[in-house]
Amino acid sequence: MKYAIILGNLGNTNDRFLSSGYKDQPTKEEMIKRAAAIEGVKGVELFGTWDITSENVEQVGGLLSKYNLKCASIIPDHFAQKRWGSGAFSSKDPAIRAQAVEETAKMAEAARALGCDLLSLWPGQDGYDYPLQADYRQERQWIEEGVRGLARSYPQTRFALEYKAKEPRTHSYLARAGDTLLLAQRTGQANVGVTIDTGHSFVAGENVAEAAVMLAAYGDKLFHLHFNDNYRSWDDDMIVGSVHFPEYVELLFWLREIGYRGWYSMDQYPYREEAQGALRESIEFLRAIERLLDEKSMGEIRELVKHGDAVQSTRWLRKRFLG
Repeated sequence: MKYAIILGNLGNTNDRFLSSGYKDQPTKEEMIKRAAAIEGVKGVELFGTWDITSENVEQVGGLLSKYNLKCASIIPDHFAQKRWGSGAFSSKDPAIRAQAVEETAKMAEAARALGCDLLSLWPGQDGYDYPLQADYRQERQWIEEGVRGLARSYPQTRFALEYKAKEPRTHSYLARAGDTLLLAQRTGQANVGVTIDTGHSFVAGENVAEAAVMLAAYGDKLFHLHFNDNYRSWDDDMIVGSVHFPEYVELLFWLREIGYRGWYSMDQYPYREEAQGALRESIEFLRAIERLLDEKSMGEIRELVKHGDAVQSTRWLRKRFLG
C-alpha cells in the first residue's frame, strides 16, 4: 500500500466561520518535512495554485527530492477562484471553459516535470443550486468534451474524476460513482477514470467497497483514492476510522481482491487537531487493518461473502478485531 498526504492537510485550515483559519500557516518546506516524518508516507498530493504553479515546479521538485517523497497527484484548482463561481468545465461562458482546460493543461505539464502521471480532477463548482437554472444535457456535454480533449492531448497522463454529491454547489454533476463512471466511459479515453473520496462516497449514501468494485469491473476505472471519515450528512474530513470501522475493513478487503495498485492518499481537514498526529493516526488505522488482513483472514472473508450470512459476518468482525 502506497500512502500519500494532500499537502494542504498539514497547513492552516479554515472554514466559512473562521476565514483566517484555526492555525498558523507553515512554510511549504515545513509541510513537506512533516509529511515525510510520518511512517509509511511515500508521496504527497499537491493543489494547483496553492502548492504548485508553472513557476515553482523546479523548487517543489527539489523539496520533494530532499525529503525523498514522490508527487502522487496534482489537483488542479477548479474551485477556489472567483472565476469558477458559476462553473469551470460546465460554465455557460466559453472563455471560462477554455480557462479550465488551460489550467488543467498547465498542471499536466507540471506533473510531467515532477515525474507524476496522475491528475485528480475535482470540478467542485460544476453543478447547480436551483431548479430551472441548469441545462443538464449541454453542461454535462461540456465537461465531457473538456476532459476528452485533455486526455487526448496528454495520453501519458491519467485523469481521475473525483465525485461529490454537494458542496460548494447544492448539486454536483459528478455526484456519485455511477454517473462519474458513465462520463469517464463516454470520453472514450482509456486514461480517464475516477477518484473515490471515501467521505464523499459516504455522503452520497454509497457502500464505498461496492463503488470500488464497480469502477474496477467496468473498464478498470478506479484510478485513485482519498481517505477520510464523516457522519454521512456532510463532508467532515475526519480521521480515518473514527466513525466507520466495518466499512473500512470491507473496503481494504475488496481493494486487494480487485488488485488496486494506486495511492492511498489522506484527504482531511484537521481544523482543531494537531495535523501531523491526525494524519498519522489515519495511516496507522489503515496499516493495522492491512496487517490483520493476512492470508488466513482474506480466505475467511471470501467464505463469509460466499455464504452471505450477516450473523456470521458480524461474529467474524467481533472476534477478529475485538478478540
